[in-house]
Amino acid sequence: MAGAHVLAFVLPAHAADKIGNCELTGQKGTYTLKPAVPGQLTVEVSLPAPGWWNGDTPETIKDGYEYCMAAEIAHRAGLDKLVVVNTSWAKLIGGQTTNYDLALSEASITDERKKVVDFSIPYFDSDIGVLVKKGTKADAAAVKSMRIGVHQATTGADFVEKMLKPTEPMKVYPNVPAMFAALSAGQIDAALTDTAYVLGEAAQSKGALIVVGQYSTGEKYGAVYPKGSPNEATLDKMIQAMKDDGTLNALAKKYLAEVWGADPTAIPYFKP
Repeated sequence: MAGAHVLAFVLPAHAADKIGNCELTGQKGTYTLKPAVPGQLTVEVSLPAPGWWNGDTPETIKDGYEYCMAAEIAHRAGLDKLVVVNTSWAKLIGGQTTNYDLALSEASITDERKKVVDFSIPYFDSDIGVLVKKGTKADAAAVKSMRIGVHQATTGADFVEKMLKPTEPMKVYPNVPAMFAALSAGQIDAALTDTAYVLGEAAQSKGALIVVGQYSTGEKYGAVYPKGSPNEATLDKMIQAMKDDGTLNALAKKYLAEVWGADPTAIPYFKP
């Protein structure tokens, strides 16, 4: 993983119920994993991802939905060391990285992606949101004639190309920040990606950008596993347990609601 940024967090002996700012709720050592690197949980992510990973580099991250989810997994597996590796989205979702246990990076589960990586059971639902500048008149019909920006190699890009089929050629960006910057600069009229992302960006824009609608796609996020990982069954059990015991709901309420600044269910749905 040349060029990747890495952070190793070692849990102090006196802080057995906490990693970073994450309050750990599960029982330590309930599950047994065969980590890629002995003694640690190695988790990949493509940053930035506000709300999910709060910080722009592994060194600055102490909390967030997926960070604390990873911390909880490490804790329940009896591992005191959590290593976060920041890598490119294309490499992460393309199965081009090695020596990691799982990736948590708001990755939608698709059959095409399953050809090169494995996925966990779903842990979060997400649709495709439409982000525009404040004052832009945008309904379902108007969006089709807009200059639309998408994030490369994402389900949002596939949706725009295959389902929405806008009259203007869509513009593809290598990452989410570049796409949002293009929108703010007037290079595109709308940015389409996961509703979770566009709500977060709208909240950070202090009113300059707004989410005008979303498309129902039935997308579900899953953890990415290396193809054929020996830990898949155990990690799935851990994620299911965190769904069942309320851990994931609590993380969403604590870390996502504030960043989004809006209820995603209140955003109107457009038909493609």
